[in-house]
Amino acid sequence: MGHPPSPGDPRKNPIFNEAELEEIAPRSRDSRFHLLDGVRSKFRCSGTIAKSLLLKLIPILYWLPRYPVKEWLLGDIVSGLSVGIIQLPQGLAYALLAGVPPVFGLYSSFYPVVVYTIFGTSRHISPGTFAVISVMVGSVTESLAPSDNFLIPGNESMTDTVARDAARVQVASALTLLVGIFQILLGLVQFGFVVTYLSEPLVRGYTSAAAVHVTLSQLKSILGVEISQRSYPLSLIYTFIGLCSKLPQTNIASLLTGVIAIIVMFTVKFLNEKYNSKIRMPIPIELITLIVATGISYGVNLKRVYGVDIVGNIPTGLKAPIIPSTDLFASVVGNAFAIAVVVYAFTISLVKMFAVKHGYNVDSNQELIALGLSNSFGSFFQCFTIGTAMSRSLVQESTGGNSQVAGAVSSLVILIIILKAGELFESLPKVSSVPSRRYWRQWSW
Repeated sequence: MGHPPSPGDPRKNPIFNEAELEEIAPRSRDSRFHLLDGVRSKFRCSGTIAKSLLLKLIPILYWLPRYPVKEWLLGDIVSGLSVGIIQLPQGLAYALLAGVPPVFGLYSSFYPVVVYTIFGTSRHISPGTFAVISVMVGSVTESLAPSDNFLIPGNESMTDTVARDAARVQVASALTLLVGIFQILLGLVQFGFVVTYLSEPLVRGYTSAAAVHVTLSQLKSILGVEISQRSYPLSLIYTFIGLCSKLPQTNIASLLTGVIAIIVMFTVKFLNEKYNSKIRMPIPIELITLIVATGISYGVNLKRVYGVDIVGNIPTGLKAPIIPSTDLFASVVGNAFAIAVVVYAFTISLVKMFAVKHGYNVDSNQELIALGLSNSFGSFFQCFTIGTAMSRSLVQESTGGNSQVAGAVSSLVILIIILKAGELFESLPKVSSVPSRRYWRQWSW
C-alpha cells in the first residue's frame, strides 16, 4: 500500500500557470464594463442604420430617385397647375380670415408647401392655407392687435391699418413658429397615435362651429361695414349684434358684388360636380371670378367712386427672413398648442384616407415633424399657420396627381405670382375673395 500524499505533494495541490487557470475559471469582468458595452451597442451607428434613419427623416431622398417619370410626370404637372390655380384665391381669402394682408396668404401657400414636399410622407394631400386654421389664427391676431388699439389720434373714426397689419403679422408669425415647435416636439416623442382617439363627432362639431365663425367674419366684407372683433365669451353673439346694428350703413355696391360672386361660384361649382366624370379639370371659377372682379374694379374704380374696400398693395418679390418675436410666446402659447393638434388631426385624417385608397404606407409621427418643419420655416418668412385643405387635396388626386411633385409644381405657380403677377390683383374687391361654397362644404366631410 502506498502512503497518503504529504501536504506538499503536487497530486493534492496541483500547480497551474496563468493561461491554464484562465481557461478553467475565467475572471469575471467588472459590471461597469458590461454596462458600457450595452450603452455602446445601443448607440452604435452603422452605415446602413444611418442611411435608413436619413431616408426616414427626409422621405424625398427615398421616393424621388425611384420616381416613374413616364407614368407620373404628366399627371403631376396637370395636377400641380390645377392646385396652384386654386391656391391663389384661397391664399388671398384665407389671409383675410387670419387677419393679415392678402400677400401673406401667398407666402403661406409657397414656403411651407416646399418644405412639406421634402419631409412629408403623403403623396396626395395639398398642404397650405386652410380655412379652419385661418379662423383660429385670426381670432388670436384680432384679439392681441384689435383695430381699436390703432385709431388715429384726432380722428378716431379712422384706423391706422398699416400699423395694425404689421402688428398682426408679428403675432401670426410668432404663433406659427410656436405651433411648428410644438408639432416637431410631439413628433419626436411619438405623439402621432393620440389623434386616433379624437372622435368623429368632436371633429365635425369643431369644424361646423368654425364654418359659422367664417360666415360671420366675412359678412362685414360683403356688407362693406367695419366692426370690432375680439375673442371673448359670447363674442360670436356680440359680433352678430354688431353686424345687425350696422345694416343701415351697408354699402350697396359691396353687397351686389358679393352676391353676384357667390351666385356665380355656386352655379359653376354645381356644374363641376354634375359633370365631373366628363371633364378632367374642374372649371377654375375662383380664379375666373378674381380676374373678372379685378378688371371691373379697376375699370370702374369701385374704391373711389363707390367706396368698395379693395385688397390694396400686394408687393412683388420675396422678403428676407425675419426672426419672429419670441416676446409674444407667452401670449399665444395656449392657442399654439390647440392649433398644432387641430392641424395634425385634420391632416392625418386626409393622409390616412388617401393612403388606404391608393395602397401605400404613411408615418404618422413623420407627418407631425413635416408639418412642424413647414410651419417653423414659414414663420421666418411671415407666413401664418398652414394645414391641409380637403378641396385642394381632392383636386390634386382627381386631376392625376401621384406624388408631391404636384405640390412642387403648385408652389412654382404661386412663386411666379409672387414675383410677377401679384400686383395685378391690387384692385380686387375684398368681397370677391371671400371663401366660396367649395371651402365651406369641406368642413362637414
